[in-house]
Amino acid sequence: MKSCTFLLRLLFITISTQSIAQKMEFEDYDPPSTLVVHETAIKSAKFPFIDVHNHQFSMPSQDLSKLVSEMDKLNMGVMVNLSGRGRGSDEHLKGAIENVKTNYSNRFIVFTNIDLNGIDNPGWTAKTVAQVEKDVKLGANGLKIYKSQGMDNKDSKGNRIKINDPRIDPVWEKCGELGIPVLIHAADPKPFWDAHDHKNERWLELKLRSRRKRDATVTGAWETIIQEQHTIFKRHKNTKFINAHLGWYGNNLAKLGQLLDEIPNMYTEIGAVIAELGRQPRNAKAFLTKYQDRVMFGKDSWNPEEYYTYFRVLETNDEYFPYYKRYHAFWKMYGLDLDDDVLRKLYYKNALKVIPNIDLSLFPQ
Repeated sequence: MKSCTFLLRLLFITISTQSIAQKMEFEDYDPPSTLVVHETAIKSAKFPFIDVHNHQFSMPSQDLSKLVSEMDKLNMGVMVNLSGRGRGSDEHLKGAIENVKTNYSNRFIVFTNIDLNGIDNPGWTAKTVAQVEKDVKLGANGLKIYKSQGMDNKDSKGNRIKINDPRIDPVWEKCGELGIPVLIHAADPKPFWDAHDHKNERWLELKLRSRRKRDATVTGAWETIIQEQHTIFKRHKNTKFINAHLGWYGNNLAKLGQLLDEIPNMYTEIGAVIAELGRQPRNAKAFLTKYQDRVMFGKDSWNPEEYYTYFRVLETNDEYFPYYKRYHAFWKMYGLDLDDDVLRKLYYKNALKVIPNIDLSLFPQ
């Protein structure tokens, strides 16, 4: 009798366990790895670096001392704040530049932004060009274009404002004349436009962040938006463009290399796409070595601990470690173990060539 009771209990436990496993949702499946390998913890970059892709919307009133202290721990020499105008005001840009000049003039670079509202007005182009000139005199050292241009911004008739709209051409030309780069974020990862099904590599991200799903009939097709930005790069050869996020070709480095070959005034940066490089270590190392003069360091958001993953991917030969946002990249990553000469260019030398007025004394020559 006792034996029968025991077997019944064992059967019940087995059935219950199987039931729990069968009911588990895919997004809950996150088993810890049983792989035992060497792990390298890096909290400070091997060389001082320039983060060319950051956003500090509160810079006009921000106490920069705490931020600089955190930058020092990371070995970040200079942060580029791409959101100089915040949500679009002259006062915001003036406040940001004044705060930097007064307190930490050599640790921050501020970019300006443009407003596409009123682009149909006859004087929009001249007004916008004049604004960029004024902002540079004030202390801005670059122009940042948000992804809303090309996807979300509409003209007075409700039409999508294309990145290569001819009314904006004089702005790109003026940036070239002034010697300032244009860092442009165009589109998003291509899977955001694809069907949200079992074949979509970003299924989990779109499940958890449904607002990231794109509709080509609303935003324009991914291929169209990407091609529009390549058009302006080729049309304005005297202007240096920094194609953000590896131009969304981190999963196709051969194509990105082809574009770099075709467009000598195009540079790129690794903000928010380190996971793309980390999952293809040999290919990524070969790419960064070949195009070592064209790629810069960027992060895109301010969370000091997340930089550790960037350092680990770029500097070590560690194997099979996770990205810090599982929904963003559920795959594991590997270290590239980049050579020092490549690291120096990625961390700071390339940015020094492209972005004006960075304090050279902060970086080894």
